[in-house]
Amino acid sequence: MTKHVIIGGGPVATNAIETIRQYGDGEASITLISDEPAHSRMALPYWLAGKVPREHTHTADDDYFGRLGVDAKIGQRASGIDTAARTVTLADGSTVEYDNLLIATGAAPAGLPVPGADLPGVQPLWTLEHTASLLAAAEGNESPRVTMIGAGFIGFIMLNAMHKRGWNLTVVEREDHVLPRMLDANAAGLVESWLAAKGVTVHAGAGVESIADGEGGKIVSLSGGATVDADVVIVATGIRPNTDLASEAGIETDQGIIVNSRCQTSAEGVYAGGDVAQGPVLGGGANEIHSIQPTAVDHGRIAGANMAGHDAEYPGSLSLNILDVCGLQNASFGNWGDTSEDAVTISNAADHIYRKFIFTGDQMTGAVFVGEANDLGMLTDVGMVKGIMQTETDLGAWKGFLKENPFDVRRAYIATGVAATLAKTTLLGQKAQPRGFHFGGQAPQSAVDGSHAQLVSPKAAAMEKAAEVARAMAAEAEAAGNDGAAEAESAE
Repeated sequence: MTKHVIIGGGPVATNAIETIRQYGDGEASITLISDEPAHSRMALPYWLAGKVPREHTHTADDDYFGRLGVDAKIGQRASGIDTAARTVTLADGSTVEYDNLLIATGAAPAGLPVPGADLPGVQPLWTLEHTASLLAAAEGNESPRVTMIGAGFIGFIMLNAMHKRGWNLTVVEREDHVLPRMLDANAAGLVESWLAAKGVTVHAGAGVESIADGEGGKIVSLSGGATVDADVVIVATGIRPNTDLASEAGIETDQGIIVNSRCQTSAEGVYAGGDVAQGPVLGGGANEIHSIQPTAVDHGRIAGANMAGHDAEYPGSLSLNILDVCGLQNASFGNWGDTSEDAVTISNAADHIYRKFIFTGDQMTGAVFVGEANDLGMLTDVGMVKGIMQTETDLGAWKGFLKENPFDVRRAYIATGVAATLAKTTLLGQKAQPRGFHFGGQAPQSAVDGSHAQLVSPKAAAMEKAAEVARAMAAEAEAAGNDGAAEAESAE
């Protein structure tokens, strides 16, 4: 009987388990080792915002593991891997044998090397317990002063949840602008002005010198001499892949654990996936870590299929981030930071609209979006651009069309056959199955609400809005030209 062992309890693990069973490896044993309950980190903001209870963040329970024949060692930590003996040692000294091992240990918050970072009331916001700690600290205070150090994607997901609670928020970012790993400076500028209008204070281009206890809270001292008072300080300065188990076992690592297109590591019978894995990228090039839910799910399914004896190849993950910042939608795909001149950019600061498409040859290879959800078919366009890039479609003449009409993605999407290509595309060569876990055994429910209208709104309305944006931009350009002419006349 084949012995499968999985270290970790996130989406890589649960998707690998289900894939192993879906591929008919019912006789194999599966052991899961996780120091936390199986849960989705992407569900933590909903708990933090008060939209769901803690239990709704869980992605598995005892009944689920029992149905799938999984020996779930929840609350236990793996302390070592012996790739020669094919064993995993647990923190209590016991060992588990494996034929196939999947390392899905994720990542941990990066620290903040300044005085006071270890004070009570200063914490990261990454795990179930971190979230519980923040909620406990805010209990009894309707609008606690929360200072978040770091303005990256992960931190802003939690910022959005705290904003929904009406908390008093301040953000400190040492880079020149917020979301430096997701948006260019122009797009980020729109986000910063939006945050200001929502009452969120932003200190960009400022480092943290120290954190100290003050009267009634914490005092955060910034590099420019300013100070910020806070009840709670959140350290969101990034994450570090948990590679120690692998590197100590002699498995090849770089920034993460190096894996090939089958999610195999350098050690025989050992796989890795998710935030800890440095894997193939769509379109080729050097392996990268993509710390996003879609990549984790794909890695889990690819690894699970190969562990079950099939030959599954991963085409590579697409770098993508989609984020709601207090009601302003943001997205970036692929090589969004490419400074190539083969691009089109539309920006309207007054309406907080920004759109940039970057091309390499006839393919779209990068994109940035900023806008309200009901503006310009924002959400449908984001999905269609993702499809264009994911299928690596040669746009041909439609590239020129998109450059001239960046708000009319739908025509290019349909005309180039992207939808048809996606409809025929599967990760594992067969129809994907829905997750086998639902909280409390409840069947999933769905209903059409107000959000549906903005997803299927007539293109005419979107095009009218696009025309308004174009007119506004033309007016701005004309005004700038008139100002320049006036200055020239006065100089004469």
